[in-house]
Amino acid sequence: MSLKKSLQVFDVFCISIGGMLSGLFILPGLAYAGAGPGVLFSYLLASLISLSGLLSQAELVSAMPRAGGTYFYVTRSLGSAVGTVYGLITWLSMALKIAFELAFMAELIVMIMPVNLYVLEVALVAVFVVVNLVGIKEAGRVQVYLIAALLSALIMLCLRAYPNIEIAHLKPFAPQGELAILAMAGFVFISFGGGLLKATSIAEEVKQPGRSVPLGMIFSLLVMSLLYLVVIFMAVSVQGGRLANSLMPISDTAAVIMGGWGKGIFTTAAILAIVISVNSGIMAASRYPLALARDEMLPRALAEINQRFHTPHFAVILTGAVIVTAMLVNIEALVKAASSVLIMSYIFTCLAVIVLREGKVQNYKPQFRAPLYPWIQMVGVLALIVLLYEIGREALLVSCILTGMGFLVYWFYGRRQAKREYALLHLIERITAKEITTYSLEKELKEIIHERDEILKDRFDHLIEQCPVLDIKAPITMEECFHLTADQLAGSLGADSEELFQLLREREKESPTVLNSFLAIPHIIIPGQRHFNILMARCQSGIEFSRQYPKITTVFVLIGTKDERPFHLNALAAIAQIVQEEDFEKRWMTAKSAQALRDVVLLGKRRRNG
Repeated sequence: MSLKKSLQVFDVFCISIGGMLSGLFILPGLAYAGAGPGVLFSYLLASLISLSGLLSQAELVSAMPRAGGTYFYVTRSLGSAVGTVYGLITWLSMALKIAFELAFMAELIVMIMPVNLYVLEVALVAVFVVVNLVGIKEAGRVQVYLIAALLSALIMLCLRAYPNIEIAHLKPFAPQGELAILAMAGFVFISFGGGLLKATSIAEEVKQPGRSVPLGMIFSLLVMSLLYLVVIFMAVSVQGGRLANSLMPISDTAAVIMGGWGKGIFTTAAILAIVISVNSGIMAASRYPLALARDEMLPRALAEINQRFHTPHFAVILTGAVIVTAMLVNIEALVKAASSVLIMSYIFTCLAVIVLREGKVQNYKPQFRAPLYPWIQMVGVLALIVLLYEIGREALLVSCILTGMGFLVYWFYGRRQAKREYALLHLIERITAKEITTYSLEKELKEIIHERDEILKDRFDHLIEQCPVLDIKAPITMEECFHLTADQLAGSLGADSEELFQLLREREKESPTVLNSFLAIPHIIIPGQRHFNILMARCQSGIEFSRQYPKITTVFVLIGTKDERPFHLNALAAIAQIVQEEDFEKRWMTAKSAQALRDVVLLGKRRRNG
């Protein structure tokens, strides 16, 4: 059973923002303690570095909108071993982020209601797990209203803060030095990175994901980057040194501006922000074990979809159990560990884009392409490595431990099922000029494109899937091409090979079928009824149709009976649309096999007849 497609671009926007909002209410005080007013630059730097990962993720998700998001891309680009480690550590990092958010939320509630802290934390996890078991649309619908209310409240607070702003609180700007600002950029990276990962992991449940997910991610980062800078500027300039180590930085700032009732409003807002983030977090995190189980890197049961609610119930429950366990860890340690693992995940996504592009994987057809390739990816990787180094030894140690655990899971469980082809093999094949790949990766990507673009195959598609394909290396004449064509099609058309050859040659004499310097579409009518077929031919060295056109590389031959005239015209129109694509000739000439040539045509953009 498949996941239900029910989300649109605005839902993606809200899920992504939902993953970023909670950090605004929790982390600025801790970050200010480490960097002083320079924390503003820390957040700006973190958002800019997030942008490099976002653009890479947007490209990947537009090509492969699958549950598990970045795990799926990394596996298909770098292999099952790297993908399994990556998928597990990303899943755990998201669980760690949810754990520290819920731990903070529980502490706020305990201030109002004196109950056992850990029992409350477990109860909160249980509630969110149940909500996510009921369904993604139901879990996400309420977030729209909560996010609108929170954004409105924060804008109102910033407007009311103007009389209380003291620019003197911004000096000295970097009391701990520039390196502290850089270290805090790594610390707060989770504020942006986590929300963007959530959007990619639920891409399979989004309508028109190739467009909706990139748009939702880009707009959410732009909105939240601006909001973070404005709100943190307001908090620093109002509170100054009092902001250091504040566990409720926005609530404490509201208390200065609006008094006790303001603190109450924004303490409630902090709880609501955490509700939004945790809800979308469990929704997104649970898709990682689902994707791993689909690839048999984890037990198959985790891939089961509930028949009533269309949600991965076992994956959601397991994610809840991991969150409960993680809540035993110190909050600041959770933040550092989650940030470091998220930074690693962004490094992997940048590398995945490079490998997929340089591997020249034919059916890798993203609807969004990251600009300034490969500079965005290269600069992003270097910047992320610097952040990872500056974040601290403790976080790096936790990352190494989680990586080691992921590798052990792959070695003792997933390795036996690891037979999947990946793009790195294509890159190695290209460098070494040795054939080491099969067609399996292209086939999987083709199926994803069909689902992504909601392609319903028509008669032309089915015909192309079965038609003869000639891949000729040496130069030949037009007559030789027609002889080969007649021999290939005679049997399926119930015609004599020599008669077909004569008809093709006579048709070419009467009216040449060459359309340009590389393409010809010979087409004839034959006697009989209900017969039609196509032959595709590629000649690397060229077919000599005439002195004017001595090197035709691409030929489509259409032969049918008179009663098939309407379809004959439809097939001509389909081919005309496909060959007009900007990169058609390049893709046709670089296709590795007969099946690859078919895919160039099957995945070409054209109108389909229902």
